[in-house]
Amino acid sequence: MTVRPCPSSPGNQQGVALIMVLLAMALVVMLASGMTQQQNLRVFKAGHYIAQQQGKNIALGAEDFARQILLRDFEEDKEDNLMVDSLDEFWAMNAAILPLENNGVVEVQIDDLGGRINLNDLVVSGGQVNTITKERFTRLFAALNITGVSVDALIDWVDPDDQTISAYGAEDGQYLMAVPGYRAANQPFVSVSELRLIEGMTEEIYVALQPHVAALPVNGVGINVNTATAEVLMSLYDELTITQAESILEKREEARFENLQDFLALPELAASGLKSAGLGLQTRFFEIVSRITYDNRVVNMVSTVFRDQEGNVRTVHRDTGQKNRITKEPYTISEG
Repeated sequence: MTVRPCPSSPGNQQGVALIMVLLAMALVVMLASGMTQQQNLRVFKAGHYIAQQQGKNIALGAEDFARQILLRDFEEDKEDNLMVDSLDEFWAMNAAILPLENNGVVEVQIDDLGGRINLNDLVVSGGQVNTITKERFTRLFAALNITGVSVDALIDWVDPDDQTISAYGAEDGQYLMAVPGYRAANQPFVSVSELRLIEGMTEEIYVALQPHVAALPVNGVGINVNTATAEVLMSLYDELTITQAESILEKREEARFENLQDFLALPELAASGLKSAGLGLQTRFFEIVSRITYDNRVVNMVSTVFRDQEGNVRTVHRDTGQKNRITKEPYTISEG
């Protein structure tokens, strides 16, 4: 008779126990591996967040640095008893380069907004269209050969009602047909980038228009003739050609305008009948553009600031979504 081992013999029990131990160890290894991956992800996220916060803090420091430059410019103008802002001043000429530890670098430049046409001047309080600004935008569009977008569409974006001002305007009826649909703002522009939402706008038109316009939070600041582009100068007068506008810029490079009478008396403008209303020699709003590069990371910030009549500089708006805004020649500032 053959004797077979009992299923519950010590040898079988030891084999089952070994398998259970191996299964338990495999489970522990899998859990540990998963926990390690999650921990590494948490460490990466925390490190990224800390680095971004550090970059933002450095950008705020760069903003404060630029504000001090604007304050110094105001004090120097006050000492000279000549409150004039022009593109030959220190704040406007270069992008400042400040080195950081570990091969990091801070780049910061100040851009003038006073020589641009304010989008929010198209509509004044009460919802009335500002005809002077509308005419300037019409001339600006002509100078830039813009035909795909109507000035009326800009007005409808700003004015408080939901009725188009003409057949060339655009309100909710047009915008809700987009995919996805959206509504007209019916309030002042917060950012020039909103132009991308305007009926008929293309990236090509936006790129052409962007350097000549601003979205300032107030009306009636006026255009600084010492910082205006040739196209903005052409928007002031129907008959002003690009050749004449460039001639004005050449004269401005030789000597900035220190009073509006000298500007209005230029031969290019002598027959224009242009008045000083809506024109000026000072800039109130600026953009401070900073780019922080360190630890293989880049942080961008564009701050809109306002300098009042006492020289105080206050931040109006910050945007961390704009890139490639540093455009001026670099000027390295040493620690000494």
